[in-house]
Amino acid sequence: MTAGPPRKILFIGLNYAPEPIGIGPFSAGLAESLVARGHRVHAVVGQPYYPDWKLHPRFKGRWQASEENGVTVMRCPHYIPANPTGKKRLAHHMSFASSAYPAARAARRALEPDLVFTVAPSLVAAPVAARMARREGVPLWLHVQDFEVGAAFATGLLDREGGIADAATRFEDRMLRAADMISTISEPMCTLLTHKGIPPSRVLELRNWANHAQQIAAADGGGLRKEWGLEGKFVALYSGNIANKQGLEVVIEAARRLAHRSDIAFVVSGEGPNRVRLEQQAQGLPNMQFRDLQPPENFGALLTLADVHLLPQLPGAADLVLPSKLGNMFASARPVIATAAPGTGIAREVEGCGIVIPPLDDAAMAQAIEALAADPARRAEMGANGQRRAEALWSRTAIVDKFETAMQALLG
Repeated sequence: MTAGPPRKILFIGLNYAPEPIGIGPFSAGLAESLVARGHRVHAVVGQPYYPDWKLHPRFKGRWQASEENGVTVMRCPHYIPANPTGKKRLAHHMSFASSAYPAARAARRALEPDLVFTVAPSLVAAPVAARMARREGVPLWLHVQDFEVGAAFATGLLDREGGIADAATRFEDRMLRAADMISTISEPMCTLLTHKGIPPSRVLELRNWANHAQQIAAADGGGLRKEWGLEGKFVALYSGNIANKQGLEVVIEAARRLAHRSDIAFVVSGEGPNRVRLEQQAQGLPNMQFRDLQPPENFGALLTLADVHLLPQLPGAADLVLPSKLGNMFASARPVIATAAPGTGIAREVEGCGIVIPPLDDAAMAQAIEALAADPARRAEMGANGQRRAEALWSRTAIVDKFETAMQALLG
């Protein structure tokens, strides 16, 4: 815990617990950690829908107030597209910004915050946070989990040419310049902010932590292996969101190349808008199985059933995001096979803890899997390196300390 007076923080962000993966667990975890350290936090958030793009069962599409682990939470209704194409995603984000505005205004008046903190995604809601900060006369802190505009270009959700692309780029630039402090989750993403003209003094690296590290340390994946018929097999696991930017087709095609290896199995565990299409693509592969996203209490068992973790990304996305799941993969003491260009942030993160291959190269992925399957000593060395890296760089306490120190410095 760092020194300094208790602060009042207005948090505005689309994703929040109980979403099990992605941004939600970290937004909620940061808010709850700050409350535990004596600060007050009011959170204006969306309805939980991620990663399956459906409203979670026990929630209703309306404003809903609650007290959650010390955080005052207001959940706002918004449009949730079943098939989140580019235009539908924009409508999704705009609907949250619209419904968040009255809730944020009420929270600002009730809390009288010292700081307004907002998360991108959803950058479209950043003007709401900026207005709250201006009205209260306090700093605005923008935390960038993904560079949404760049990721939309990289994944084909948004055409790089034309008026919409120009407007999106100008909007991103305006929102970045409106913030008094901008944090993001990797060193390359910090560098990208400075290349966009943000002074280094306003940029902070603030990682997502390995949020299942303790559970992983005590977990045993043997039960899931038995249940899923994986005993005695070398398991290559992808777990998480199944959407455009992951480029999961490379996993399917690598499995096709290794279909003759009855001792190697591929498991994709997750939800998302591309799952049905990928299952159709994988039809008939005897070494491939799809499993639902596991409940949080099973995450440790899921991650430890793997012999190797797969981290595919489309070309051009490797420095626009740093998947939060990577810290948990490292904590599981298993090697990682990542698709990324040399020198990118993901490639540097995985160095010594796994194998980096070119994006979209299913032959290279199949070759890397076979190489690790044949070399248990190499797997153990890489896994141990990853576990040490998780402890050094992905610790929740250290990351919250860093946020709190920067907040106190910003507020004076």
